[in-house]
Amino acid sequence: MFSNKVFQIAFLVSLITHGIILFQNQNPALFPTNKKELKLEVSYLKPPLKTETIVKTPTKKEPFLKLPSKITIDKRIPPPFIDKESIFKGDNKMFSRRDIAFSKPAFIKPEIIAIKKKITLPPINMDKINNPSYITYYQIVREKIKRAAYQNYTGKEVGEVTISFAISNSGYLKDLRLIEEKSSSTAYLREVALKSIKDASPFPNFPKELDYPQLSFNLTITFEIE
Repeated sequence: MFSNKVFQIAFLVSLITHGIILFQNQNPALFPTNKKELKLEVSYLKPPLKTETIVKTPTKKEPFLKLPSKITIDKRIPPPFIDKESIFKGDNKMFSRRDIAFSKPAFIKPEIIAIKKKITLPPINMDKINNPSYITYYQIVREKIKRAAYQNYTGKEVGEVTISFAISNSGYLKDLRLIEEKSSSTAYLREVALKSIKDASPFPNFPKELDYPQLSFNLTITFEIE
């Protein structure tokens, strides 16, 4: 019994002593903190503003007016004053408005004058021809000859040429000759007329309505200048 009391007293004394030591310590925490745990501080930074770089293109400097390095007094003096009204007054030394004559510029006449050439063929006599197929075919022949005559007529001579010729049913030219008694023209126009008919051939074939081996024509070509 005595030993139990002694043990209890010793235990109380030890407990009180440890309590006093713990309260006197600056860190009253019963459990030590872990040194590895660190406090993290998070700070937010604003990103820098993007600045646009403006590239300035070099501008060409216009050259200044070239002025004389020295301006003398003579160059600064204005021209003498002229009284414009006195010019038109009745002074013998001055010109009047009536004396001033405005002449129109003279037009230069061209040395080369354009010449308009005209080639005509006599109209078709409808009283003697009743076949419409023949009239149509004859008009085609006339137009081809007239077109060729405009290309060959390059001179300035005028006159008429009458030519007789025949065309086969296949369109080929036959029996081409000049009727001199009905031609009042020069040798140049006769040559142009004969060449124009040759250049216009061959002609189209006869239509089915014209069942002939050949057709004969008398044609007068008139050469004029307007």
